[in-house]
Amino acid sequence: MSTSVKRAIWITAGVLIIIQFIPFDRSNPPVTAEIRVQEDVSAILKRSCYDCHSNTTDWPWYAHVAPVSFFIVDDVHEGREHLNFSSWQNYSAEKKKKLAGEMLDEIREGDMPLFTYTIIHQGTKLSDSEIKTIQAWALREFGVTGE
Repeated sequence: MSTSVKRAIWITAGVLIIIQFIPFDRSNPPVTAEIRVQEDVSAILKRSCYDCHSNTTDWPWYAHVAPVSFFIVDDVHEGREHLNFSSWQNYSAEKKKKLAGEMLDEIREGDMPLFTYTIIHQGTKLSDSEIKTIQAWALREFGVTGE
């Protein structure tokens, strides 16, 4: 092995070790106003959505290993910022309706849950029946059917 290849390996290893010490917020803030829905809808949301869209994220071991942790932490923070089921009751009726419609659209288009999430977390991909359950809830509660 050439000297330049060895040097590149050592530099890469050094960088990988150093980035492990970059601090990231993996906290779960208090649940202040959790969504109140029927049990079947709640079960679907908790299984397939809560890790990124609530304050009850289950941080797996690999969420603490950089550089993978960079992506996971960013996805969770972005997800909570856009839609957080742990503070759902604090949203206005208009915002709830908008979020329910967006959520339904994302689910039906197959954009949520994220493909990368469903690969790692078996059983989180929504079935057609579960999508219909979410759709029925969104229609019943907010009059939204999605686009």
